[in-house]
Amino acid sequence: MDFKKLTNQYRDELLDNVLPFWLSHSQDLEYGGYFTCLDRKGNVFDTDKFIWLQGRQVWMFSMLYNKVEKRQEWLDCATQGGEFLKKYGHDGHYNWYFSLDRSGSPLVEPYNIFSYTFATMAFGQLSLATGNPEYAEIAKMTFEITLSKVDNPKGKWNKLHPGTRNLKNFALPMILCNLALEIEHLLDEEYLQQTMETCIHEVMDVFYRPELGGIIVENVNADGSLADCFEGRQITPGHAIEAMWFIMDLGKRLNRPELIEKAKNVTLTMLGYGWDKEYGGIYYFMDRNGCPPQQLEWDQKLWWVHIETLISLLKGYQLTGDEACLAWFEKVHDYTWGHFKDTKYPEWFGYLDRRGEILLPLKGGKWKGCFHVPRGLYQCWKTLESL
Repeated sequence: MDFKKLTNQYRDELLDNVLPFWLSHSQDLEYGGYFTCLDRKGNVFDTDKFIWLQGRQVWMFSMLYNKVEKRQEWLDCATQGGEFLKKYGHDGHYNWYFSLDRSGSPLVEPYNIFSYTFATMAFGQLSLATGNPEYAEIAKMTFEITLSKVDNPKGKWNKLHPGTRNLKNFALPMILCNLALEIEHLLDEEYLQQTMETCIHEVMDVFYRPELGGIIVENVNADGSLADCFEGRQITPGHAIEAMWFIMDLGKRLNRPELIEKAKNVTLTMLGYGWDKEYGGIYYFMDRNGCPPQQLEWDQKLWWVHIETLISLLKGYQLTGDEACLAWFEKVHDYTWGHFKDTKYPEWFGYLDRRGEILLPLKGGKWKGCFHVPRGLYQCWKTLESL
């Protein structure tokens, strides 16, 4: 495998294709913030603004400014988005709305915890890029609110009847693994260590189930036991695999090679479990008992699932030397570049059917923004560069 050639491929795709697409098509220079609903060519087809995607784009351009190159256009893009979020994204007490209209008026109340997590990430990186203490304070305050909501992320907007089936979901502890490292420059060491250990415990002791062959489940009962219902049987391979590179990063940060080894093994297990052996690609949702999943889109192939898998495989190989990671990387790389990259226009497709044919030609929408493709390209570029 030609690591030098692959390094150039990932770097050039990021710098010459994907980032220029978002810089030129997504910025709302009249009202501030970003358009994310962009068709194949980059035309705006809806002007609503989703807070978690706004935060992700602020984070992306701040991070690139901090870690790749001090390009003024990247900083300007991040700062104007950050100012829009600061002004309109929350209720005045850093409860972050889910969505706004184009001008910044709230559309959907702050029910979604990921508005909070990505606002934290956004202002954490923006504070580093600008040196602005106000941004650092917003990140810290939002992080504290996020942690206070761990037991009931949706708060008063939780539509579940209390007491009957209290499930814990994998997504929040998974995100917090990454978030803790993202804002470690803003946290004191003891607080950071405590947060990291809690997250590692949740992901690797609660949701990781050796009795099921070493897979990760998406929901468990509040006491950590398995639940036999739609949600309790749900397996989301992409989520589990993405979380493993967060865990590898924590293992590296904490000098715990056994944690890295375990995360690498889970990556390989989940990939073998989730790979579509007939058509290729990774399933979106699965049921651990082989029952029909509740999600009608269960067999779709999604961009982020495959890109996050590439990161985990490369990091697994880089940190453990396991050749199985490299063999799988080649297979997933070929599928991902062969199906999701648009060879005619910039940026990547997001949604394929089971056979790998394009379901939606959009480049951005309510759920796809300036995040997984550029972050994945960056992570793969930097990991390949070190091999």
